[in-house]
Amino acid sequence: MTGQSRRAGPGRLTLMLGVLLGAVVAGLLVGPVSLNPLRVLAEIVDRLPLVSVDSGLTEREAAIVWDLRLPRVVLGAIVGAVLSVAGGAYQGVFRNPLADPYLLGVAAGAGLGATLAIVGGQSTGGFVPLAAFVGAVAAVAAAYGLGSAGGMTGSSLILAGVAVAAFFTAAQTYVQQRNADTIREVFAWILGRLGTAGWHEVRLVIPYAFVSVVVILLHRRLLDVMAVGEDEAGTLGVDPARVRLTVVLAATLGTAAVVAVSGLIGFVGIIVPHTIRLMFGGSYRSILPLAVIGGAAFLVLADLAARTVLAPAEVPIGVVTAFLGAPFFGVVLRSSVRRRTS
Repeated sequence: MTGQSRRAGPGRLTLMLGVLLGAVVAGLLVGPVSLNPLRVLAEIVDRLPLVSVDSGLTEREAAIVWDLRLPRVVLGAIVGAVLSVAGGAYQGVFRNPLADPYLLGVAAGAGLGATLAIVGGQSTGGFVPLAAFVGAVAAVAAAYGLGSAGGMTGSSLILAGVAVAAFFTAAQTYVQQRNADTIREVFAWILGRLGTAGWHEVRLVIPYAFVSVVVILLHRRLLDVMAVGEDEAGTLGVDPARVRLTVVLAATLGTAAVVAVSGLIGFVGIIVPHTIRLMFGGSYRSILPLAVIGGAAFLVLADLAARTVLAPAEVPIGVVTAFLGAPFFGVVLRSSVRRRTS
């Protein structure tokens, strides 16, 4: 059976769900406060329906599990899932294996929005995520507006995204230079973090993530059709421009939302979809649903590494994903060049 015809069967889904479950459990067990692993597991089981187990955890220890560690793990899973499936979707609509969720300027727009909020003294009260979200959406809207002048093809959109990202990045750099006292805070946001003060960030991002993931998954068969080329897809009754617009809007909505609460976490949208592709084949019917699960597990484990490598200090999670992603990006680039020249 060819890679294009393979689907995300029950065995593969079970495997990926097992990896995600292991990552979640590890995220709950490991932290700066030492907790008895068996008691933590018992506490988790005690919260299951129709199950009653005395975990033996104190009220303070239970609060650490449910109010500190679990929200962070859940947020990491949501951010990883959205970035991963958005990256896979971008690779499909643009037929570019190096595309990621930041291709059309989401990162640059979010960075400028967050920088303006921090410089304006609005780093508290939840204004930074809102400004980052607005900046990300504005950047992609500008890229689409600019790309329409080139006929709204995939190539014109990519070039427009490069131009818009360069402009927004230049604007952010200028603002930072004019307000040097905020550079440390701005860079802390840019490098990414999953620190939470409870469930607020999770509740904030869930609706956007849900809509984004559902819309992308509903288009996974159409992305397989578009893989043969836009002209060929048109003869099969698929409108490439409409599919591209819908998928890009959905991916942008989800990416902007998760970036707003996590900062800029790079390479997830490249690493996970390509790993899925190498393991289970090139069909987007398989890549996208498995990327949701794999992305969630990957970022939970990356956050675990960020929390433990230099404990009690934390490494920015963006540094961890870049450390893993940069070599992987080189491998993908090299393999892509080989395929084109062969």
